[in-house]
Amino acid sequence: MSRPFPPRNSSFSGSFTKVNGKIRAREVRVIGIDGKQLGVMPLNEALNLARQNGVDLVEIAATATPPVCRVVDYGKYRYEQAKKDKESKKHQHATQVKEIQLSPRIDPHDLGVKIHHAIDFLCEDMKVKVVLKFRGREMQHTEFGFQVLNKFIADINAFGHPDFTPKLVGRSITLMVSPLPRNKRAKHPNPRTDEGGDSANGGVAIPTGGPKTPGTAAAIKAPTPPAAFSNNPFAKLDVTPRSDGQNKS
Repeated sequence: MSRPFPPRNSSFSGSFTKVNGKIRAREVRVIGIDGKQLGVMPLNEALNLARQNGVDLVEIAATATPPVCRVVDYGKYRYEQAKKDKESKKHQHATQVKEIQLSPRIDPHDLGVKIHHAIDFLCEDMKVKVVLKFRGREMQHTEFGFQVLNKFIADINAFGHPDFTPKLVGRSITLMVSPLPRNKRAKHPNPRTDEGGDSANGGVAIPTGGPKTPGTAAAIKAPTPPAAFSNNPFAKLDVTPRSDGQNKS
């Protein structure tokens, strides 16, 4: 009843599971087919128990003393493990990192835009990597770069905190900012107005119908058709048919 080695593309190839004859321990702690503890028994006795039930003896804890084995169908065991791995991956949160580049001579308006982007990323639980690069003779006055980063940190202090003190490495200063927990984080200064109104009108919904009430805006009137020509050159034109069946030209 020994199973062959799993294929290379199998999800279990990284951690090979010993089954039946692959188990080398003299004694094993056995878990029955119903999930109950059966105690420690010799390996041959555990293998006979698995054969009587028509299933396999699977080693589930090789580092224990003695190793823990389970009497279960190996195909069912692999299915259960794959299902658990899939569920655990769903709950894993992949941390995203957004990068923002600065310069020591950045314009105050541009710096405000960069800070606004960083606040957006932090409010979405993303990390922000700030890189300030020096070019040419800017390396002679690195203090201006640290002043820019200090202002950047002070403006986002309510939304995130730096992971380490900014240090000059080569020709750039690198800073990593992590978002604060939601219960300690300030509210977004400019929340999105996706619901409750039209963002193009400042988040205020415009009534489109229904009875008029005092204090509401006046109903939009339909445009009136343009007036006729005051001096119509075709007003006196005779368009009545002639008796001979021909009309006036």
